[in-house]
Amino acid sequence: MNQTISSLVDSIAPVDKSAEEAALAHLNQLTKPPGSLGKLEALAVKLAGVSGKVMSSYPARAVVVMAGDHGVCEEGISAFPSEVTAQMVSNFLNGGAAVNVLARQADAEVLCVDIGVQTDLQHPGLISKKIRYGTANMVKEPAMTREEAEAAIMAGAEVARSAFSRGVRLFVTGEMGIGNTTASAAVMSGLTGISTRESVGRGTGIDDDGLRLKIITVDRALELHKPNGHDPVDVLSKVGGLEIAGLTGVILAAAALRCPVIIDGFISSAAALAAAKLAPDAVQYMIASHVSQEPGHVHLLKELGLEPMLHLDMRLGEGTGGVLAIHLVDAACKIMAEMATFTSAGVSSASDGTASSPEGEAR
Repeated sequence: MNQTISSLVDSIAPVDKSAEEAALAHLNQLTKPPGSLGKLEALAVKLAGVSGKVMSSYPARAVVVMAGDHGVCEEGISAFPSEVTAQMVSNFLNGGAAVNVLARQADAEVLCVDIGVQTDLQHPGLISKKIRYGTANMVKEPAMTREEAEAAIMAGAEVARSAFSRGVRLFVTGEMGIGNTTASAAVMSGLTGISTRESVGRGTGIDDDGLRLKIITVDRALELHKPNGHDPVDVLSKVGGLEIAGLTGVILAAAALRCPVIIDGFISSAAALAAAKLAPDAVQYMIASHVSQEPGHVHLLKELGLEPMLHLDMRLGEGTGGVLAIHLVDAACKIMAEMATFTSAGVSSASDGTASSPEGEAR
């Protein structure tokens, strides 16, 4: 691990446990049975620990969509050609993708980053952080050099820091890269030892023959390179993707800046696991938005120790599930700031020996 990444990792501190305790105490004074808002309450406590304040709000939020191509597409592992990566980046920049629609609804900014698209792109809204023109084919050679993987991590960190300097305090991870579920499965198996039959899924919708080929492809890459599961940068460089490494940097920087970071789907969670292996305290700043249809995603979330907020059978990526979870962050913040306490509302609490809720039994 180079000195710059090491400094970034060292700057990540644990969350504020006293703020978490104060937030829980406040929640238990609100006009409801304790714990009756379920995961919203756990989220409110987590946000307090992250911010160091019982009541938080996040008016400026951004989804960082990292885009990069994958040389492994030469093996025929995707239902879509590599050209779609650049075409979808243009779609993001023109506001026409699903993540743009959902981000507008959530009042979130979409930051589109070219970290490794195989063609040159020009657009005033594009953030250019290109490390190289796509990764190499991992079944023939390492996806990238270690230096390139480190540069991609730091590029992601720079994007997060720049957004923070403009007032952004809530981050969402997003990505685009044809072939990136293959790279993410390889990263997951490389970091955890979980078999490729559990990490590899259908991605963009490949058939049974395509799934078998994809599993074989990831097995070949792992056998060829034997990535060191105790060294996330080694794993990312040998079998990962530029956008996965970039998101790893976004997550680490968000944690260092004491900002919550909402993790999207399978690819984002592979990046989150790499970040967690580099800096275990970073997990305390992560919010798992949803669980996707990619079979490996459940295992990744379990490795991270995170509970997903939503179950919507989504498998699009882009940050779409993450952006939807912004509404839950807003809801948790508003519950803390606007809901009456038993005392302020003049409602008897369970400790008074009367009904625990003004609306009858908790359900």
